[in-house]
Amino acid sequence: MPARTGKYFILTISTLLLLGLGVLAADQAAWAAPNIEALKMTPNTDGTQTYSVTIQILTIMTLLTLLPAMLMMMTSFTRIVVVFAILRQAIGLQQTPSNQILVGLALFLTFFIMTPVWERINVEALQPYLNEEITSLTALQRAQIPVREFMLAQTRESDLTTFAHIGGYQGFATEEEIPLTILVPSFVTSELKTAFQMGFMLFIPFLIVDLVVASILMAMGMMMLSPIIISLPFKIMLFVLIDGWSLVIGTLAASYGF
Repeated sequence: MPARTGKYFILTISTLLLLGLGVLAADQAAWAAPNIEALKMTPNTDGTQTYSVTIQILTIMTLLTLLPAMLMMMTSFTRIVVVFAILRQAIGLQQTPSNQILVGLALFLTFFIMTPVWERINVEALQPYLNEEITSLTALQRAQIPVREFMLAQTRESDLTTFAHIGGYQGFATEEEIPLTILVPSFVTSELKTAFQMGFMLFIPFLIVDLVVASILMAMGMMMLSPIIISLPFKIMLFVLIDGWSLVIGTLAASYGF
């Protein structure tokens, strides 16, 4: 599974880079013209050479800056990383696991969850485009379909209505009419709400441990002793005994239909 996941992640990145050329082009025919080169070399009279970078390279560089935002805002990454952060806070650990570990775990879990979507993009958009069966614009339109379906499946109707009202839309007859400018913020808002709901459920058992420890210390007259010092080992032990990481990761994956 990791090898397949990495392969489809690389293919998806390639799709975004290649297909983005068709989105930003003002004239699709101009992109397909054989006389347009990605890098043009002009010899000078003194024997030196001058290189001119065309707009294709600039487009790719621009897409590279947008890829992290697209990965966070249009995939399951937001929900996962927020739940992990709330879990760490609920246990009472400030820096363990570190931010790098949580982000890395969230990133690879995102690859796992998004693999079916990236497989469809590879089959329906990337491979036909690489085989020169379809144009870049058609490939981009095909690549949007699996991503839109994934986001729509996780987006609440109330959030869509809210952002449609803010954007001045009266409503949408079909899901295909929903623009990405409305769908993406609605999806992110729904993901944050779901993540906080899951985080609240994670907080309850650890809160109970804190209350029990605090009550015992109060009954013993040890009011100057911080309950966190005593409850932290018990919360860690409880989390390990119930195999907490597997439960949390399994619940996150199950929330997307796995």
